[in-house]
Amino acid sequence: MKRAAILLAGWVVLGAWSSWADEQDWLKPLGPPPKASPRRIAGGEGVPPLPLPATPLRRTERKREPKPPTLVAKIIWGESALFTYEDGNQTQVSDYNQCPADLQQLLGKLQRRLDLSYSYDMLPLAEFSGDPDKTALVLFNGSRTLKLDDKQVADLRGYVLRGGTILFDSIAGSPYFYASAKQIAARLLPECKLRTIPADHPLYHMVADVERVKYPRNLDATEPCLEACYVGSRAGIIISKYGLGCAWDDHEVPILKDAIYYDVDSGNKIGANLLAYVIGYRNAGREEAKPEFFGALDERHPTDEFTFAQIQHEGAWNVHPGAAAALLGQLRQHSALKVSLKRVTVQPGQDDLSGYGFLYLTGLDDFKFTEQARAALRAFLRSAGTIFINNGLGLQSFDAVARRELRQLLPEAHLVKIPPTHPIYSALHQIRACGYTPALQKEQPELKTPVLEGIEIDGDLRVIYSPYDLEAAWLGADYPLARAYDPPSGTQLGMNIAMYAMTH
Repeated sequence: MKRAAILLAGWVVLGAWSSWADEQDWLKPLGPPPKASPRRIAGGEGVPPLPLPATPLRRTERKREPKPPTLVAKIIWGESALFTYEDGNQTQVSDYNQCPADLQQLLGKLQRRLDLSYSYDMLPLAEFSGDPDKTALVLFNGSRTLKLDDKQVADLRGYVLRGGTILFDSIAGSPYFYASAKQIAARLLPECKLRTIPADHPLYHMVADVERVKYPRNLDATEPCLEACYVGSRAGIIISKYGLGCAWDDHEVPILKDAIYYDVDSGNKIGANLLAYVIGYRNAGREEAKPEFFGALDERHPTDEFTFAQIQHEGAWNVHPGAAAALLGQLRQHSALKVSLKRVTVQPGQDDLSGYGFLYLTGLDDFKFTEQARAALRAFLRSAGTIFINNGLGLQSFDAVARRELRQLLPEAHLVKIPPTHPIYSALHQIRACGYTPALQKEQPELKTPVLEGIEIDGDLRVIYSPYDLEAAWLGADYPLARAYDPPSGTQLGMNIAMYAMTH
């Protein structure tokens, strides 16, 4: 790579600059252009139009390979400029395309490694269909401030809520791009807090285990740094604070002395995992995006119906949208239990819990109950209520948090494994053995029976905890690398828990 002139005099501006000078310094070429798409030379027959009699003449013609299905849309945004190297040569660089070959290279590696052939588009947002079935991933990358208007934000929000994924890659670790990506994420999903993706999340393990990474310059760390806004169980918006794209093109970030980025090996592993994650969770995103009917608190009245009341907290509380409705439908069809098919959300400490006998709590990572919430939950348990806690995707991060919050809630009590002879395993279905997802089977091949833990209060089981994801089974979707029950076992066990809570 040629040495680049750092002086601003080396720039010929093609667009109207609106940025500060120090931010402008981040717009520099970071890689060569992509290679031209291959074309195949094939022999063919040349035939004049009928009905003229003629002898077919052989000819050689160029044929384009059929385009694989589109997986990624790289969005064109920002401005362009001519950059002058010290030797006088010039090249054009654009905000959206500082490393032009990044996606081409990454998709090529995906094909060689996993035999999955996909293509990408480069287009402005105005030409993007917004259909997750056509394009599963949208990529914004760059180094300067990304700006989107309200209509663009609204369109992208709809895309994410329907099952699409957006990746913001701060390709050189620029603080300007990163700050703007966080602001846009907050506008896209104001109801979802941006959260650090935990180390045991499937995204870090889809193709290669990414536990330690390398940053060649300006950062002394070994942990990957990806953040996400969750839509259900899925990371719907992903932000990479440090650069990925140049690693996909098999080189470091030249020119920019303040750049922070992954080395080639780390960036390629993360990139392959990202694409595999988007592909693997595509169907789950579709299922969880289906409309769901919720009950309202003011509709509640004393009743003998089973009501699925879910605790809303500051973390990722709504892990599998639609799963509760699927379980309630099974309960209504296969039991004598009177069931309300509408899930209700409650906030302990703010909402009255006295009309409910069952509370459901799940999550993916950290949350913390307020003291008011703890007091309300203690009162609920003392009044013979049952709390069922489910570990979304079976992540270690939530497991640690759930156990911590239970110690705060009930300091004198301890979770213990519920024995196989307990009535909860025969409340509706006789459950002696069960199945688990491939990831959990690989991790614990000896696991053949259900695993539930609980806390008894005054001799009755009032807290039930599943360290493996039970709710994922109710919807029947595939959640790659989730530590979970398989659909038949998880559905039967979920029905048993609901029946037990209503009859004890």
